[in-house]
Amino acid sequence: MSLEPGKLDVSQRRQIMTTVQQQLAIQMAQELLQKLSDKCFKACVPKPGGTLSSSEQKCIGQCSDRYMEAWNIVSRAYGERIKREQQRQ
Repeated sequence: MSLEPGKLDVSQRRQIMTTVQQQLAIQMAQELLQKLSDKCFKACVPKPGGTLSSSEQKCIGQCSDRYMEAWNIVSRAYGERIKREQQRQ
């Protein structure tokens, strides 16, 4: 299979796009978990110890929920943008 853009057929381009989208989704999920953990832990756990207090657990739960909501909004907007770009081709 040639990787020169002018020499790829439609199915090859779709296959490459699908692979790239899958890799991007994995990368985004990993980034989400890392940022969520970092931000919520820093915001909710002032003095790390062996266990989390109930207030720290509640804070982390609420922080995670808010972070996920924001992430979903951004992800939907990004997905719509990708769809628009694909329709132009």
